[in-house]
Amino acid sequence: MESNEEEDDVHFGDTYNSGWDEIPVEEEMPAEVTDYFPGAAKTYGMGYTFLSLFNTNENSVYRKTNLYYPFSCKQDWEIASWLLRSGLSMGKIDSFLSLKMIRDLPLSFRSAKELRGQAEMLPSGPRWMSRVLDTSHPMKSPVILYWCDPLECISAILNHPLFHDQLDFTPRKVYSTVQKLCRVYTEWMTGDDAWNMQSLLPQGATLLRTILSSDKMNISVLTGDCVAHPLLFLHKNKRLRGVLVDRLVHQCLDIVLKPLKEAALHGTMLSDPVGQSRYYSFHHEPCMASTTLAQISVVCTQADPSDLQAFFREAQKFRLNGVFEPFWQDWVLTDPSHFFTPETLHVLHKEFWDHDAKWLIFAVGESEIDFCFSVLQPVTSFRCFAEGISKLKQVTGRFSADAAPCGVLVAVRALMDFCYLVQSQSINENDLVHISAALNEFHTSKDAIIDAGVCRGKANKVIDNWYIPKLELMQSVIPSIRNSGVTAQWSADATEHAHITEIKVLVRSSNNNNYDPQICRHLDRLDKCLRFELATILLDKKQNIKALADAARSHMDNEDADDIEVDDDVPVEFLSTIQHDRSRPITNYFAIAQVLQHKPVGSVPLPLHLRPALSDFLQHEASSERDHIHAIGGPRKAGPNAVLPFEKVQVWSKLCLQDTEFHNVHNIRPAQTINCTPPSEPWTHGHYDSIIVNTEAEHLWPTSGLQGHTVAQIRLIFYRFLTYVHRFDIIGVHEPTTQMYVLKRAKRSNGTCMGDVIPISQVCTPVNLVPRFGAAADNRLTAYNSVEHVSELWLNHFWDKNSYFPLSM
Repeated sequence: MESNEEEDDVHFGDTYNSGWDEIPVEEEMPAEVTDYFPGAAKTYGMGYTFLSLFNTNENSVYRKTNLYYPFSCKQDWEIASWLLRSGLSMGKIDSFLSLKMIRDLPLSFRSAKELRGQAEMLPSGPRWMSRVLDTSHPMKSPVILYWCDPLECISAILNHPLFHDQLDFTPRKVYSTVQKLCRVYTEWMTGDDAWNMQSLLPQGATLLRTILSSDKMNISVLTGDCVAHPLLFLHKNKRLRGVLVDRLVHQCLDIVLKPLKEAALHGTMLSDPVGQSRYYSFHHEPCMASTTLAQISVVCTQADPSDLQAFFREAQKFRLNGVFEPFWQDWVLTDPSHFFTPETLHVLHKEFWDHDAKWLIFAVGESEIDFCFSVLQPVTSFRCFAEGISKLKQVTGRFSADAAPCGVLVAVRALMDFCYLVQSQSINENDLVHISAALNEFHTSKDAIIDAGVCRGKANKVIDNWYIPKLELMQSVIPSIRNSGVTAQWSADATEHAHITEIKVLVRSSNNNNYDPQICRHLDRLDKCLRFELATILLDKKQNIKALADAARSHMDNEDADDIEVDDDVPVEFLSTIQHDRSRPITNYFAIAQVLQHKPVGSVPLPLHLRPALSDFLQHEASSERDHIHAIGGPRKAGPNAVLPFEKVQVWSKLCLQDTEFHNVHNIRPAQTINCTPPSEPWTHGHYDSIIVNTEAEHLWPTSGLQGHTVAQIRLIFYRFLTYVHRFDIIGVHEPTTQMYVLKRAKRSNGTCMGDVIPISQVCTPVNLVPRFGAAADNRLTAYNSVEHVSELWLNHFWDKNSYFPLSM
């Protein structure tokens, strides 16, 4: 935990030092048992390393005397590297190089053309290739396929030194207990497919799984209608045009993936990051794939594939898309029912917006649901929707719509439970039972959605059936988890973003002619720069470890790098605690908590009832053992004019609270800011966030859930690591429709809020409270007063995936 930004004074007297020390408590986790596949992933001597390949370049002889050849020195290379990766056009690079200050530098290049010429001399990785495809129908222009050899790409990734100790080669079965009664699924190697495939390989062979992701996207704006997957031609029948597109995609994939098919059939030797050679071999008879191929064969006997209309009509009888030569037909160890895994972004998040959200919008009404969203209290680092959500194109938010019919809410809540449960990083057989129950509850309750008339299609036309592909795909989630591991690992977020950074951004910096070859040449140069930078850092003995971490960051796209917020409060000696292996670095405050220093102070208004609360706290602290857990509530012993041993304390308006992932305590999450700002414009009632507080020593967060914990609103943060909070009381058990808790402010007999002073060490995590609006929200509510004015609030466990699990217990 760390105090953050503004500090102020509240005058009482001398500052109070409780003398506490933070003592980390390690939770005892159940002992998992792992069975590894015997004899898998053996090594066969030494092969090649990243640096040995780097030194095979024809210019390596010159780098014996000048490591940065063809550039004159390190500084020359740094300027060149920045220009090559800046996205500047050749004209702008020439303008930069023509500046007098730059001309005075001893650069080895004087123009963009010379710079790119020197870049072409750098050692290369996998190169881009092109091929004109033959098509069965006439085209306005030739269809050109651009690709890299996938086996070379895999070899480059497998051999990359930054992936040392990050690659997993051995299938395994993980069990939650020593009795081995409950399987645990995480990544692909823990699923049944990896184990079954390995059993069919030669002894010692290594199983390697590759992930392919593809999508069609526009790469030109307003003009040109240029797409990454070319539209073949405008056909009067849109479906038949789609058949041709699908066939072309399979034709391209068949060409691109040919090296992988051969490696799957015959095996190949590749080297890992430390240069050890491993034999990759595959042999397997497709299972479900044979059914699809048999159906295609039947369709081909009924219609000629060149007769699109007749062939598509016959294919539809088997619910096929009209492709008669699927790219996977001759790829051993493949099964479409297994390798087409459910994907989080499209199957879960997009389903939420396309269906769940739309059902509630129609049920509640656009204006009402927009107003409800507009008055939700903003949360730092979370997006707020001041104009509502009904007009948005995409949303992955959370809903609390009191005005919707009960049956609709039950169905939507069950589906949201399903989506949250399947996104867990670790899922065991007991979890699969809960996942199945959530999906079954949705199907049991879904008729209420049809009955309410909120399931609608284009032009708001009411739909009276459940022919929704995304919902049908959810039936395959549980089998996929058992076969291939958890769904969370298949998210397309990274590849979707790569479409922007690797295609769209490059197109915008091009001359708008011949997009494809320009993109390929740029990607070649970028790959050379990244490889050269990493190699020179490894070879330059003067470089330190931080430079290697910076090189890892350089493999992120520039857009992400620009968005990174560096915490200036982290001491220089603790910069190594910042984790750079994510899209945005995470500062590990656990590692620096022991040396956190206090800063100068200022002043804020004194909260009501603070003096007696502080007096009671000091009395409890004096009469209790070390690390005593303080409760919130109970009779107040001190009076409003209680004497304190000090006249002033330092206070803060916010703090950063950091925790770990629910399923893996070794993974540290980004710190979350908790606000505690006194009244000011526009927050006339103050900006106070809500938290979970531990109140019983024998219960720990998050393993105990809300047992031994309470929900509170933080009202003041002050020296030394104390906070004054107001308690919320839970009304009964889970509300049956939403399965969420309903909260009310705890009050004393005199009507004042139940508040007490507790150490910050009892604060567990921030939580999200949503006003319980009822049938219609009060139009006097705003985002700045809604939490303070409503009488009841929802404890929204859908707010954050990490808190969803303990709050659902």
